[in-house]
Amino acid sequence: MSAALRPVSAATYSLRARLLIVASAVLAAFLGLTGLTLDRAFRDSARAAVEERLRGAVYMLLGAAEADPRGGLSVPDLLPDPRLSTPESGFYARVGDALDIDVWRSPSMVGLEIPFPRSGDVGSARFDEVTGSAGRRYFALTYGVAWEFGPGHVEQYAIEVAENHASFDLQVREYRQALWSWLAALAVGLLAMQGAVLHWALAPLARVASQVRAIESGRQSELAGRYPVELLPLTTNLNGLIRSARAHLQRYRNALADLAHSLKTPLAVMRTTLEGDLGDPAVRRALHEQVQRIDQTVDYQLQRAAASGRRALAAPVAVRTLIERILASLAKVYAHKNIAFEVAIHPNVQFAADEGDLMEICGNLLDNACKWCRSRVRIEASGSSRGEGDTLFLSVEDDGPGIPAAASATVLLRGVRADPDTTGHGIGLAVVRELVEEIYAGRLELGTATGGGALVRVTIPAT
Repeated sequence: MSAALRPVSAATYSLRARLLIVASAVLAAFLGLTGLTLDRAFRDSARAAVEERLRGAVYMLLGAAEADPRGGLSVPDLLPDPRLSTPESGFYARVGDALDIDVWRSPSMVGLEIPFPRSGDVGSARFDEVTGSAGRRYFALTYGVAWEFGPGHVEQYAIEVAENHASFDLQVREYRQALWSWLAALAVGLLAMQGAVLHWALAPLARVASQVRAIESGRQSELAGRYPVELLPLTTNLNGLIRSARAHLQRYRNALADLAHSLKTPLAVMRTTLEGDLGDPAVRRALHEQVQRIDQTVDYQLQRAAASGRRALAAPVAVRTLIERILASLAKVYAHKNIAFEVAIHPNVQFAADEGDLMEICGNLLDNACKWCRSRVRIEASGSSRGEGDTLFLSVEDDGPGIPAAASATVLLRGVRADPDTTGHGIGLAVVRELVEEIYAGRLELGTATGGGALVRVTIPAT
């Protein structure tokens, strides 16, 4: 079995579940990436802030340092930042000479050894993360300076400052807790809003399913209410299918009822006639007439019942192709008349209708024209090139004797022929009239062609 013909099976997930899963995955990925980006940005910003604080401490020490009488550099014990004077404060400083010998150490560094990064050129700073004694981590910055004590007396020093990494870690940890808490709360809120939006957006589909169940249970006849524009083709065609099926069933019932009713009188006449003398020519003629009447009635009712009517989702029919198929058959049936057929139909003209109904209409009209014409039949049609949105206009004319004005109303009745001597049942035009006017809500008109023959015009609206 091909994939196009496989029966529909139950889905594993509902539309709402599918959308929620996809949207939740997208939301989780977005918020996760957003959280990681914000976390990275905060860490970089906090690290840059630490570097700026250490640079500020270097400038503060440069401002406080001065040359001592012995030709060296001295730093006062009392500094603007009290943390440098407090042991284990987390903020440390040191001044070393060109040989990396201590010139000054802050009281806060008592008992600590911090591996400061080596200084580079004079006037340049080097910032890094280092690990000291007992595995403690620090942010450290070393700044190289040259101090001039007098003419030709210049000494190089390294001013080193450090800050405990623990305060940075605590700051980052608190930020992360706040960040992920807010993102989690945001995710919950967005998921709840998303669920509400999906419920609102999918409500029309749920309403369609509910109404279909109501139709199945007989609580309503068709889909009702207003639907979004995306669902209008679905609901409109579903209602069209429902109405078409209901109308088709009703036509079958009506045809059977009419058939039963129409057969009662001929059967009663035949029953009465059979009680008489079957050798009497009048009796045989009466039986023949009643049998012919039954035959006409059965043919007419069967053609009525077979009419499909307008179907939703029906593929448009190529009108010219259908007409050419009919004319090919009629040319063989009426080969003795050598009829010249004129077809004035553009190849792209299409009409959305049941192909059998359209063939019944065109076939009966063309058969009637061939039956009465002398040598020429013309058929013309116009409509949409896509089979939708336009009315179908169809006309058939012949060069025969035409239809007398007095007979225009009666030839559309079942069993009535313009010429009783012509073969046929007299139901062709009656079937066409019922299909066009009663089933397709169109119009059938009889007229006179330019050459005096019969002209039949059919108008079938698009909807």
